Amino acid sequence: MKIRNVFFIVLLIIVADQALKIWVKTHMPLSNQWDPYHAPVSPYDKGIHVLGDKFQIFFVENEGMAWGKSFGGYWGKTALTLFRLFAVVFGIFYIRSIVKKKYHKGFIICAALIFAGALGNLLDSMFYGLMFEESTIYHVARIFPVHGYAGFLHGRVVDMLYFPLVKAHYPQWVPFIGGDDFEFFSPVFNIADASISIGVIAILLFQKNFFKKEPSAQHATVETSTEVNDTVQVS
Repeated sequence: MKIRNVFFIVLLIIVADQALKIWVKTHMPLSNQWDPYHAPVSPYDKGIHVLGDKFQIFFVENEGMAWGKSFGGYWGKTALTLFRLFAVVFGIFYIRSIVKKKYHKGFIICAALIFAGALGNLLDSMFYGLMFEESTIYHVARIFPVHGYAGFLHGRVVDMLYFPLVKAHYPQWVPFIGGDDFEFFSPVFNIADASISIGVIAILLFQKNFFKKEPSAQHATVETSTEVNDTVQVS
């Protein structure tokens, strides 16, 4: 597989991811469907129902960790973004290396998907605080304001893909959580997250194909009926 093919895969994911994030950020206030008493301030306020209740565009932001977790305040966020930056730089050299060594095409594609997803979310963390106003449930942010909502390395990652496929309640007999709401699939994510997940899952599922071991060379045994003894001379 050629490096230019990897570049096009990464570029396609980055363009799709950033285009959707920028559109959501500049057209939707933060979604707020968990507050039933909040009066919508725009048609997008409580999300866009793409396929009924099963697929929604639902705008949320997070500090960049999985499940919307934060890490250590200001300096924790700085450290997290720098760590991701170093990981992305390492990814560039790693992908070049596996392409040069002619790794399995499927593995290279998976590595490209993971790299593209990491880079997509890194761009949010590095630049979105400078590029956008603050988004709230009442306000749609403008792009390139005089002052952004945060400094360099402190942007929040934009998520919007929401697939609440099943909504139910745990049975009353279940300890501790009986009667509580149950939802599958509850996380809100973005194209970059999906790219990372697809790459990782594919590696786990197809690792035997990606990392086939070459059969070891065995010495062939040659049978002969020639008598071997001390009287045999080799000329």
